[in-house]
Amino acid sequence: SKARMQVIRRFTGGGTVVVDQDTIFSTLIFQGAALPHVECYPQPIMAWTESFYSHAFSAVPGFRQRENDYVFGERKFGGNAQAITGKRWLHHSSLLWDFQPQRMGLLAHPRKQPQYRQGRH
Repeated sequence: SKARMQVIRRFTGGGTVVVDQDTIFSTLIFQGAALPHVECYPQPIMAWTESFYSHAFSAVPGFRQRENDYVFGERKFGGNAQAITGKRWLHHSSLLWDFQPQRMGLLAHPRKQPQYRQGRH
């Protein structure tokens, strides 16, 4: 039988995620002046968020930002999307706390994916 799932699109784009009790969502909103050392471009913002989240995940080995994903070792557990307007930016993160295999099975693998995720099930 087909699962009935509600689809919600973020204005910032990004990939498809399951919205349930196992996913944690966070949004960071900044004026550029609040972090003058972070340029208002995607890669500098991603590098800063890696540093920001590394404190939260310090007890878990292997945390890092890789190819715009958040990973523990080789396993993606989080994704993100951004909106940048002038000197302001917003950064959405969806972090997988736990997962239900049957729900993850509802997601299609994107045609374009980083090399490290190629061929994964």
